[in-house]
Amino acid sequence: MTTDVTIIGAGLGGLALARVLHVHGIPATVYEAESSPAARSQGGMLDIHDYNGQLALEAADLMDEFRGLILEGRQALRVLNPDGTVLFDKADDGSGGRPEVQRGELRQMLLDSLPSGTVRWGHKVTGTRTLGESRHEVTFADGGTVVTSLLVGADGAWSRVRPLLSTALPEYTGKSVVETYLFDADTRHPAAAKTVGGGSMMVPTPGRELFAHRERGDTLHAYVGLSEPQEWFAAIDFTDAAAAAARIAKEFDGWAPELTALITDSDVAPVLRPLYALPTGHRWDRVPGVTLLGDAAHLSAPNGEGANLAMLDGAELGKALAAHPGDTEAALMEYEQAMFPRSAEAAEAHETEPGDDTTHPLIAAVTRQEQPR
Repeated sequence: MTTDVTIIGAGLGGLALARVLHVHGIPATVYEAESSPAARSQGGMLDIHDYNGQLALEAADLMDEFRGLILEGRQALRVLNPDGTVLFDKADDGSGGRPEVQRGELRQMLLDSLPSGTVRWGHKVTGTRTLGESRHEVTFADGGTVVTSLLVGADGAWSRVRPLLSTALPEYTGKSVVETYLFDADTRHPAAAKTVGGGSMMVPTPGRELFAHRERGDTLHAYVGLSEPQEWFAAIDFTDAAAAAARIAKEFDGWAPELTALITDSDVAPVLRPLYALPTGHRWDRVPGVTLLGDAAHLSAPNGEGANLAMLDGAELGKALAAHPGDTEAALMEYEQAMFPRSAEAAEAHETEPGDDTTHPLIAAVTRQEQPR
């Protein structure tokens, strides 16, 4: 089968691209490895910034729908010492410019905005190759193939499209995150719920940090950050939930019990998420008929910008294609010339200004990065 615009990956960036193309009357097909929209949890909360993510939603003509997803009060932020002392407590007065939504609900909004059949589920990419004349072939796990005149890799950290453009591979950042959940928190875990408050709570210390936020439905979602080599985590048996939680909690001995409860009282088995990054400033020479967006292009260490940048990448690429009908290469050149410095600037800014986000950057990194599939 031959198509004009083929997008690999139905994450936020790929869907934003498909939606902006649809707004401009340009058909596209999105191929996604997952079997359905509900195949896995889409992660926790995202703060959508007024300087990138919201601009993408405006280009997608979805701001009204987006406003309906906002969870009021979630921009509140508390910073604590390990002993539970409150160092900073900011209420959500609605002026932060970074409203919080559930990532899964945002993705579903984008899916609902596309024509039926735009996303082809259960299409895991196993390979890509160049055919010449700006055409590329994509091979799927079931043996099927598609040939396209424009291939866009929106397939995340372990992109199968990236090798067409770059030999770069993600490298371990030296930090991993362990995720936990506490359900019915106000009733079943009142001390932890009070400590987290109505929005987000963080306890940052060198090499060890704890972050939690209040999701929809009285759920606390915690991210436990530890700076250790991967071998350190490999020595922990995460198939034994109680033992793994106890081992992680041991690293926080002496911390207030209402904080360590976010680890030991988890209602689900703790989940390990190693964090990876591409080299800062990753870029490639222009190759006709193919490009990347989001983490496939500029996977970074935790910086709180990943989902927002992916959506803006998708929207800007869609706008460029609409502005250059019949001249795909001009559109790709325009898109990449803006995307490269934009993503590098975001990564460098957060390297020098850590914690400059109302939602802790661990969230964005954890919910974006998956292991190779």
